[in-house]
Amino acid sequence: MATEIRIENFPLKEETDLIIGIGIEIHIILGHGFLEIVYKDAFEYEFKKRMTVYEREKVYDIIYKDIVLPHRFFADFVVFEKVILEIKAKDGIPDEDYAQMINYLKCSACKVGLILNFGKSKLDIKRTVF
Repeated sequence: MATEIRIENFPLKEETDLIIGIGIEIHIILGHGFLEIVYKDAFEYEFKKRMTVYEREKVYDIIYKDIVLPHRFFADFVVFEKVILEIKAKDGIPDEDYAQMINYLKCSACKVGLILNFGKSKLDIKRTVF
């Protein structure tokens, strides 16, 4: 039995499509093999050029019971104040990266996360909804 895919199954579709489109453009121009920081710099250039609302290295506290833990996490980008974007440049996207994204979504007000991996000849795109 086939499952019908509808637009509501993809929260923030317009926003994530724009981010993915930028990632594809960056991958076409730079290819694969650079360090993550290079791709992050390219994203920041594109976000500024397109006047996209974003924050780079957004800091999130981790709340445990009634305290804030001393260690925090830093999302590569929060785009449109709604989407966490994580940039990778490795052979694949392991389960640990998915777990990290879920935890980022738990600590933030964001509902959607994107992991874009520039480590291969084809851009690897993973969408996570929490």
